[in-house]
Amino acid sequence: MIYDIIIVGAGPAGLTAALYARRANKTVLVMEKGAFGGQITYSPKVENIPGFISLTGNEFADKLVEQVLEQGADIEPCEVTEIKDGKIKTVVTDSGEYECKAVIIATGAKHRLPGVKGDADYIGNGISFCAVCDGAFYENKTVAVLGGGNSALQEAILLSDLASKVYVIQNLDFLTGEKKLQERLSEKSNVEIITGATLFALHGEGELNKITIEKTATGEKLSLDIDGLFVAIGLIPQNEAFANVLSLDNYGYADSEENCLTKTEGVFVAGDCRKKRIRQVATACADGAIAALAACDYVDAL
Repeated sequence: MIYDIIIVGAGPAGLTAALYARRANKTVLVMEKGAFGGQITYSPKVENIPGFISLTGNEFADKLVEQVLEQGADIEPCEVTEIKDGKIKTVVTDSGEYECKAVIIATGAKHRLPGVKGDADYIGNGISFCAVCDGAFYENKTVAVLGGGNSALQEAILLSDLASKVYVIQNLDFLTGEKKLQERLSEKSNVEIITGATLFALHGEGELNKITIEKTATGEKLSLDIDGLFVAIGLIPQNEAFANVLSLDNYGYADSEENCLTKTEGVFVAGDCRKKRIRQVATACADGAIAALAACDYVDAL
């Protein structure tokens, strides 16, 4: 079977693209190598999705998958290893090859983890990546932010208005974020900046409640009682396998504008794997809709 559209990635962007493509009566196959729903499945509580006062990331993902299946899309759990260009595209996976007229790449970006024992186990159980999403859960509590760049400083500034205490932990001896952000942070009386330190260990039965950091110069170890840790040490876009059909920027993101087009006709990109300033569920869904409509127009013109 030759599908009209194959979508690589089943996060909010990919699943929204599938929904829009099926509504346009296109045959659709969605491929996903990990958890259907993407990074949002790690969020224990989400309150910034239009139409829902509150729900878990898993609940939102389940609703999206159910909706897409109800519309008649096919879903295949597999890893895509290559996309071969042509009038008919060939999508190569670890379970075989599939053909289609258009491809939407919506593989997202993984948050870079600190690399200490058990870090993945604490995601959603004390480790967060988004202060906009999860900051309200730490009102009047103690949190730490790992990182010293712009993203980390922005997270810390936002959290300082909610939490009673914010630690900023940077492995270098200085912060690397913009001077204006550093100045704003220095004005916050409840923020303590610890430079020249790395995360050594995480502690807590089920829920994170303490971290150990190590001073790089001396090896001294310090324990900090915290309620949450916000990790802001970068993202890893999942675009390596698609460099032949995508233009990638210096950070590995698909170099595409808001139109979600790529350098390859019939290949579109959506969501966090695309170069963009704001990475939120709402913007991922918007990308999915835009990419799907563009793909539908492409297929109709063939």
